[in-house]
Amino acid sequence: MAFSFVWHVALFFISVSRYSVIGHVSYSIPEEMTKGSLVGNISQDLGLNVKRLKSGKARIFTGDSAGYIGLNNEKGILLTEEKIDREALCGKTTPCALHLQLILENPMELYEITVEIADINDNAPSFPRGEINFEISESAVTGARFMLENAVDLDAGINSLLTYSLQPTDNFILSMQSQTDGDKNMEMVLQKALDRENKDQLSLLLTAVDGGQPPLSSTVRIHVTVLDNNDNPPVFTQRVYKATLLENSPKDSFITSVSASDADAGSNGIVTYFMSNTEGFNDLFMVDARSGRIALKGLADFEKASRYQLNIQARDQGGLSDSCKVIIDLIDVNDNKPVINILSFSNSISEASSPGTVVAMLKINDLDSGVNGQVHCHITPSNAPFALTSPSNGFFTLQTEQELDREMEIQYNIIVICMDEGVPALSSSVSLSVQISDVNDNAPAFEKRNYAAYVVENNTPGVSIFTVKASDSDWNQNARVTYVLDDSTVNGVSVSSYVSVHPDTGVITTIRSFDYEQLKDFNFRVKAQDGGSPSLSSNVTVKIIIQDQNDNAPQVLYPVQTGGSVVGEIVPRSADVGYLVTIVVAVDVDSGQNSCLSYKLQKATERALFEVGLQNGEIRTVRQVTDKDAVKQKLTVVVEDNGQPSRSAVVNINVAVTDSFPEILYELTDFTHDREQNDNLTFYLVLALAAVSFLFITCVVVIISVKVYKWRQSRIFYQSNLPVIPYYPPHYTDTGVTGTLPHGYNYEVCMTTDSRKSDCKFSTLSGQNILVMDPSFTESMQRVVNENNVLEGEYSTQSVRAIFFKCKLSKYSVQII
Repeated sequence: MAFSFVWHVALFFISVSRYSVIGHVSYSIPEEMTKGSLVGNISQDLGLNVKRLKSGKARIFTGDSAGYIGLNNEKGILLTEEKIDREALCGKTTPCALHLQLILENPMELYEITVEIADINDNAPSFPRGEINFEISESAVTGARFMLENAVDLDAGINSLLTYSLQPTDNFILSMQSQTDGDKNMEMVLQKALDRENKDQLSLLLTAVDGGQPPLSSTVRIHVTVLDNNDNPPVFTQRVYKATLLENSPKDSFITSVSASDADAGSNGIVTYFMSNTEGFNDLFMVDARSGRIALKGLADFEKASRYQLNIQARDQGGLSDSCKVIIDLIDVNDNKPVINILSFSNSISEASSPGTVVAMLKINDLDSGVNGQVHCHITPSNAPFALTSPSNGFFTLQTEQELDREMEIQYNIIVICMDEGVPALSSSVSLSVQISDVNDNAPAFEKRNYAAYVVENNTPGVSIFTVKASDSDWNQNARVTYVLDDSTVNGVSVSSYVSVHPDTGVITTIRSFDYEQLKDFNFRVKAQDGGSPSLSSNVTVKIIIQDQNDNAPQVLYPVQTGGSVVGEIVPRSADVGYLVTIVVAVDVDSGQNSCLSYKLQKATERALFEVGLQNGEIRTVRQVTDKDAVKQKLTVVVEDNGQPSRSAVVNINVAVTDSFPEILYELTDFTHDREQNDNLTFYLVLALAAVSFLFITCVVVIISVKVYKWRQSRIFYQSNLPVIPYYPPHYTDTGVTGTLPHGYNYEVCMTTDSRKSDCKFSTLSGQNILVMDPSFTESMQRVVNENNVLEGEYSTQSVRAIFFKCKLSKYSVQII
């Protein structure tokens, strides 16, 4: 198989840029090659190995030349896909070439390929008519010329060069007349006068031979009828007529008119017009035989041919003729939209792609010419982070112009609009949808900077108390958030023993039950991390606040009631209204409203005699003490907190209303027995007999002691300056003091943390006598008798002996001085 290829440019332009590499190679092959013929080794000629062609998914973009040239990726060669007829492909246009593009991907590369189709002599010359008829007058003078139609050869170059011969040459010879535009007209010249009487019919053979090797030829028969006298041939007013015509003009559009005159008269002066050497123009143009009006018969297309040349002949009835040339220039009309061909396109790019990354490569064609074929392209929306550049004429690349952020825009619908510069302008568009693939560039973000949750104490372990929520603006696995409890300690214990966090939902659950009195709040951190590689994370601080619950009843600190102590208070009958009997001291380890305490008098021997301060627990008299009031008064005070539901504590207080010391001792003793009887009635029944005997003896001792005491007090009061316990008559009021003891006594409450070991002490001031009370009534009475017996000898004017009464309290010490 014979063919030749010539490197016009081996690799005239290699541009390594951020978007493509462009090279160019040219081949030349003869037309009519059989299918599968080798065009060229593209791999070798461009310096590309076969592996690169395979990995780059090499393909040929043929455009309007579809189906002629193909690529064998396995061998890296170009092959013909079918026979190529140069005349059908290009007509008379020379050179005739196919313009192809080789496209590679990863990275994108573009190479231009030009395949020139060389002409072979495969077309013989052909005459437009099968025969030519002339009617020539015998009077035609020697040298008369008769226009002949040229033969047409579809080949190009030397294969289309024609030589003509005429046989026989007895009367006529051929003459080639050169025109100003370089064309030649063939004429038959009369060299010997005709003699109709000798021969009225002549038959000539016109042969056309092309310049190919071997040459091809064709013939046409010329019939000459000899007529009588026609002395003047027609003469055109112009040798060349020029006209312009808009392409796509409607049929029957007027182009121009030709005119020829004949000086003969009669039938010899009648001129008719016709086209000669039309080369297929009969379907496109027509000439009126009588008027010479030339009009459009078909549809003219500037993109197929921009100029047409018509040969018009004028012939009279005598067979004489003249010829002229009509040149018709088509004016281009913007009737072709730009054609957008997508050479390569990546519909998904990473948001981490750097600016300048090529997304698509486009080839734009506009068949119009001049400004009508000049194309400008742009993209919409204009604020999209993409740019359209033109690295080569007719080629455009769509590339990223700035950094991408999938979280801002997941997909871009880019419309490439190409518009020519015609009036009116025509445009075409193509839509490209570009997906932005995600990379893990966003850490999870919590909804709040800090969280606070409230939990009521004594909660059930395992209860969900709170939910932290973090979101990740990335996508898919990169946006999957997992929650982790940050390792820390609370009171030296790992926070994981207090709470847990669900890794998927962020629900915080308690591990243990909380006690507000031990732990009021604590902080910990929760970390949210995504599923990217590498993963990103963020932290948030969560504060758990324990809310108090009313789970503790009030505790009475004073007065303390224990099994071995006597709790009693003394109110003189001379006490005024509002006299402070004692204070009930209570605390509640709860907080807030749960620790707010109120005091109420639940029971009393004489309810109208005493009242309790609602807020301070002070027990005071509400009226004047009268003689009718019982000496022994028993009060029950209830201490309640303000919780829901409320809790309470009860304290019993024994109060002796008297000014008499023995009576005080008796009543206090009676209080003690009453309490013991309430606590253990069975025990008293067993000891009833012993108690009766003991009371009898005690009464005798008390009577004697009282007599001695009164006598001694009277004596001291009138005869001595020593401090004594004064006697207050009934209804006597001391306005100088308030409290639980007569005139001159104060009390002091001393509270310590030594549970159940504190003391309550009573003492006199200014040398007054001392009253000492112990839990054991018998011992108290005995000590009083003994002290009264030695009072006179032990007291002096300079010193006072103090005897303390001690009573056990719970957690606090109350000292009355």
